[in-house]
Amino acid sequence: MPTPESFPIEKIFVPTKMKKAIKPEIVGEIAESILDIGQQAPIVVRPDGDRLVLVEGLHRLEACKALGETTVIGVIVPAELAQHRPLLSESPEVDAERIKMARLKKLRLEKEAAEASTAALKGAGATEAPRTRPTKGVRDNPKASPGRTAKSTPKTLSDWITQQKGSGGRY
Repeated sequence: MPTPESFPIEKIFVPTKMKKAIKPEIVGEIAESILDIGQQAPIVVRPDGDRLVLVEGLHRLEACKALGETTVIGVIVPAELAQHRPLLSESPEVDAERIKMARLKKLRLEKEAAEASTAALKGAGATEAPRTRPTKGVRDNPKASPGRTAKSTPKTLSDWITQQKGSGGRY
């Protein structure tokens, strides 16, 4: 296999017959993938004078164009090999893989949306209304002794001892 190189997109000629096979949804999926992980598979071109003719990788090339790239990674094959090479898009295995990957991507996006929705709901539950202060003299503690209020809080140790004796408490 030839070594992948970077080629200027403007030097690549796409045959008219190939242009008719462009599927915008596939171009979009590949563009998203390129944004996420970069171009993984090189396109295939053949030399034709001072230009390169696209043999394989139409959707990858179009995705790079859509992203505003000026170059694309590809490999050059001799013209003789390019004529005998089956197009990647004609392979049923590749189409099945593409459908599988699209389905997995859809499931991943649905899962991420569900997780984001759950997180948003949890976040909304965490923000409660601000607590209001109880009116003076009323305690906000259910475990506190029932008769005790802020007014009956002793100010000195002797007041506390007196209070404890009166309530039957132990000091």
